[in-house]
Amino acid sequence: MMKTLRLVLESFRFAWQALRANLLRTILSLLGVTVGIFAIIAVFTVVDSLEASIRQSMNFVGDKVIYVQKWPWAFGGEYPWWKYFNRPLPTQREFRSLQRLLPADSHRGVALFAAQGGNTLKAGDNSVESVALQGVTFDFRRVSDVPVTEGRYFLPQEVEGAANVAIVGYDIAHNLYPNGSALGKVFRTRGQKFTIVGVMEKEGKKLLDTPSNDTNVLVPVGAFSKIFAISTGGFTGAQAILAVKGRDDDPGLQNLESEIRGAMRNIRGLKPREEDNFALNRPEMLADAITKLFSVIGLVGAVIGSFAILVGGFGIANIMFVSVKERTNIIGIQKSLGAKNYFILFQFLFEAVFLCLIGGAAGLFLVYLITLVPQDSLKVFMSMNRIVLGLSLSVVIGVLSGIIPAVLASNMDPVIAIRSK
Repeated sequence: MMKTLRLVLESFRFAWQALRANLLRTILSLLGVTVGIFAIIAVFTVVDSLEASIRQSMNFVGDKVIYVQKWPWAFGGEYPWWKYFNRPLPTQREFRSLQRLLPADSHRGVALFAAQGGNTLKAGDNSVESVALQGVTFDFRRVSDVPVTEGRYFLPQEVEGAANVAIVGYDIAHNLYPNGSALGKVFRTRGQKFTIVGVMEKEGKKLLDTPSNDTNVLVPVGAFSKIFAISTGGFTGAQAILAVKGRDDDPGLQNLESEIRGAMRNIRGLKPREEDNFALNRPEMLADAITKLFSVIGLVGAVIGSFAILVGGFGIANIMFVSVKERTNIIGIQKSLGAKNYFILFQFLFEAVFLCLIGGAAGLFLVYLITLVPQDSLKVFMSMNRIVLGLSLSVVIGVLSGIIPAVLASNMDPVIAIRSK
């Protein structure tokens, strides 16, 4: 063990001395690896950041949730469009029936919600336009994230009693009441007064133009129905959506999906041979599509970046051949003094790997500088996996670039080598 450690330290010392002796050549040769690692890790970092930002933009659909709707999110086969068109919409009666029929241990919450955009909110001289008003049941917070940072969520009595209370987004609270807290204050919309009981956390800009809590207003579904009649068919009024939150111990939510399908068929009185007249939509559909898209983008980026790394590897190999040629006489002296072949091999191999690691670290540092550039909608970050990948690629390139020159150096005849100039 001690002999191996001493060999490694000696090889490292010789490699360091060789690199310092030819500093300009060292800097020029590691530029190829720096550019290569920078190219491939920068591509992966941007792809990771884009994927994370898009997933964050889509977080309004929730996680481990099954939505009961009229229309499917993905059409497949040759299903006639008119069959979808003639399907009934979910209703509040079906929501209550689904709550009653689903086993309590099969889910974490059942919610009904409906939304309507284009509303104007007024509070004194201040107003906010184009606001999305969303009517929700009490368990909505189990289905979707409601990050209340000021105030509280709805009480069960407020939801059951259709009280005119609201939870508003950060931007709405700030615009309606710029000089103080919005809690307990009142705003008007569509002829109704609502008291603000909660303010949601600021989300900021998203990469995609998806619904944001910053411009959203939640009210009890009963209060929502006073303004908009929740539609039970066609396209008039706000359309209700049923959502069921799955449990963590139900992989793939297969059991929950079966329970919902059976309950909905029972509620709608479908016969055994009749087709479902409802769609069970899951966020995994969108997540799978995003994963496949960015897998392809990442593969293309890896291929492009690999060419840059390949060029850097050839540069390192060329420098190592030159280094072996210049130090042939020294190699002969070392071997004549008893140096083993593996000592010479490790000496040059360590030099190549060390050179590539410096270049790789420089490339990673340049990528890190990119992550420091402030962005509103796209936050660029470099994960630890990408750092490990960059350093690992540097080691691999170093071994591949230095192995042939190192083997040639280790197999030299000491007599011939010591006589060369």
